[in-house]
Amino acid sequence: MRGMKRRRRRGAYILPNLLTTASLFCGFYSIVATIDKKFTYACIAIFLSCLFDALDGRVARMTGSTSKFGVEYDSLADVIAFGVAPGLLVYMWALKGYGRFGWLAAFLYVTCGALRLARFNTQVETVQKKQFLGLPIPAAAATIAGCILFFTDYGPLLETKRIFMPILVYVLAFLMVSNIRYHTFKDMAYFRNRPFESIVVAVLLFVIILIEPEIMLFVITFGYVLSGPIVRLVRGRRAIPEEHAHPKESLAKQDGHL
Repeated sequence: MRGMKRRRRRGAYILPNLLTTASLFCGFYSIVATIDKKFTYACIAIFLSCLFDALDGRVARMTGSTSKFGVEYDSLADVIAFGVAPGLLVYMWALKGYGRFGWLAAFLYVTCGALRLARFNTQVETVQKKQFLGLPIPAAAATIAGCILFFTDYGPLLETKRIFMPILVYVLAFLMVSNIRYHTFKDMAYFRNRPFESIVVAVLLFVIILIEPEIMLFVITFGYVLSGPIVRLVRGRRAIPEEHAHPKESLAKQDGHL
């Protein structure tokens, strides 16, 4: 019995690390494809890496096989798959013509991504347990890949990449190290309580993405990036101090009339 438990435990630890390795492999392949100027394949590899990265953490939590080694390995893989790979991709695809400005922009993206991961590892059990503090680096990488697929598929828009992509890289770098909060999607209570509806929504989303993958991946990734600033702006407007919302009532309270 003890031997069986040990084997199960070893299998539980191996599975999430294998998924992390698959994510790392996709990131490395994206770098190779970028060097060969196969930019579409590089973008697809980044999206596959995002998928494996989402699965490894989920599997580790479901099997109770989370470990400090797994967290560190996952972070190192993320630096390559979602930092170096998309940084090199966007440089080769859109920023190379800018010379020093171009590769410094790509380097800033990679640096902010690494800082984002370091901050996440130190705050994962406190500040970032329910919400991400700053844009997650996989989302930033997916946004770059989605934009490149979108611009590549729609030829007339290719000329705008020289203006749009440098701005996007700087915005993504800033959002990763900002204090803007993003939804984590880690709370599975809603999906457990509504399993049938969740399956239907997942199937519909999958079909919609397959119909126009370039457009839908661009919309989904860009929409998630914008969700953080939009939610913060809406909450900021709602959280108006009471004395500003009701100045007469506030003054009455201070004078002891209420």
